[in-house]
Amino acid sequence: MDQEEGWTTVDNIVTQFNTYEDFLDSQITTLDLYYLEDEGLARQLVELGYRGTGEVVKREDFEARKAAIEIARLAERTQKKTLTSAGKDLHDNFLKALAVREEDNRNGIVSLNQQEADAAHTLKKQLAESSARGKSVIFIRDRNSHGQEVSGYIDYAHRLKTEDFEVYFSGKKRLLPRPTDMSFYNWDSHVAVWNSTPNYQVIADNPEGLLFKYKRDRKILNVDPKAQPGDNSTRTPIQTELYIQAVIFDHFSRRKT
Repeated sequence: MDQEEGWTTVDNIVTQFNTYEDFLDSQITTLDLYYLEDEGLARQLVELGYRGTGEVVKREDFEARKAAIEIARLAERTQKKTLTSAGKDLHDNFLKALAVREEDNRNGIVSLNQQEADAAHTLKKQLAESSARGKSVIFIRDRNSHGQEVSGYIDYAHRLKTEDFEVYFSGKKRLLPRPTDMSFYNWDSHVAVWNSTPNYQVIADNPEGLLFKYKRDRKILNVDPKAQPGDNSTRTPIQTELYIQAVIFDHFSRRKT
């Protein structure tokens, strides 16, 4: 039996029995107890592989796999509770792009190169290998409920912490920039507002255009479409039917090792 088959066997056992003693008892026969007259000795013989009716599993292997399965179960349960995009039937590319990034922004981790929602698994693998941590910035241009054209940059991680995104992922509301976001501009009234967030410092007096400084590593994010976004940053235009224009910037910073 190879290692993979061995772990499969252990996993089957640990999911079947609550404790290692329960597993040992399942291997002890009535005849064993009759001759040995000692349940503890019978368990010990099974653990050593001298007695028993099934596979030999070491205590440390049983307890290690039991703990690993429980951790995975708790992580899955936590994720289902916290991710508002979980279980949603998302059709638009913009909502799919937000869903891919939701867990990462809640946990402070951002992919290096996210293009499509179905690339989530590959992206998370890249994250694990790169130890990258950061935040996403969302640019949206569209018309508000009054028919006015507005645009702005949204700190995705900050918005996730300050409001419930259930209404957006369920399609009840559209995500739009607000005067309280990183930047907001009303093209009809010409009202322009800038606000720094817990993650980004806004540099509005730059002659070449708006810049954002990520506070964790002090790197500059340049949102000018004609310029490079900057070190450790990517710019991803989103083809969407929900907005006139949508772009997502992903910035990451490597943890010191």
